[in-house]
Amino acid sequence: MARKDFLDIVSLDREEIIQLLDQAEPFKDLFTRSVKKVPALKGKAVLMLFYEPSTRTLSSFEVAAKRLSADVTTFDVPSSSVTKGESVRDTIDTLQAMRADYIVVRHGLSGQPAAIARQTGASVINAGDGAHAHPTQALLDAFTLREKFPEMEGKRVLITGDILHSRVARSTSTILRKLGVKVAFLGPGSLVPKTASPDIPRFTNYDQAISEFGPDAVYLLRIQKERMAAPFFPSDREYHNLYGITDERLRQLAGEGTYIMHPGPINRGVELCDAVLDYDRCLISQQVENGIAARMSVLYGLKPQTS
Repeated sequence: MARKDFLDIVSLDREEIIQLLDQAEPFKDLFTRSVKKVPALKGKAVLMLFYEPSTRTLSSFEVAAKRLSADVTTFDVPSSSVTKGESVRDTIDTLQAMRADYIVVRHGLSGQPAAIARQTGASVINAGDGAHAHPTQALLDAFTLREKFPEMEGKRVLITGDILHSRVARSTSTILRKLGVKVAFLGPGSLVPKTASPDIPRFTNYDQAISEFGPDAVYLLRIQKERMAAPFFPSDREYHNLYGITDERLRQLAGEGTYIMHPGPINRGVELCDAVLDYDRCLISQQVENGIAARMSVLYGLKPQTS
């Protein structure tokens, strides 16, 4: 993958996606060894620049970079001059002195990682920008599904929940469709935009979605209340009863052998019941593990212009 930056899934072609997925496989095999590091990025500097809170994505990138033997610096935004009104552009100008080869950016404003990429010779990786894109999450989701379905063409994934505000829904649905997977959306009418691609079926009734679409995997999304100016549904309990994986629905999905996914963080009693986490076809833990391999693949594949 001869790219400087990794900003979205839309700009990747199928061959580039497959190359990244293939590349992630030996990196995951590395996890079983006694020494879990390779010198691929020895001497390179990776800067973590997260303007939004993160646990899984930030720690996953840090582990991925360290396993490639890179030097990692995590920029503490809440303690920086950003809180005094310093612009992103000025922050990047200041950080250029650190000579980072890679900058991993999460920002609440859509398009900010792309703007930073135009400002620096370092390879910029989008770790989530607004409601726009989360490309490494999409890559790890595709990698996780491909482990279960080596032939992904024609498989069906039902993405359920807050589609409207979800960068994960946008990126993951895009990568899956590029790999030949059929995708459908399910959720309250207020959270499933009618402007979605015409080849993505839109459901607002759980039973109808399951019976008509027949998913091989159900991908649950967190309700992003922090992005909602007003309530989009009456209560968490009502949402769970209408769209969440209840104990009864879990038994039905288990009978069909359906896989369950979630990008995290999960809300128990909203998107899913506690029993989902003990379900033998729940892939949430595998998604976390595969996130390290997928992000190693991205870091390894980029070509910074810093030397």
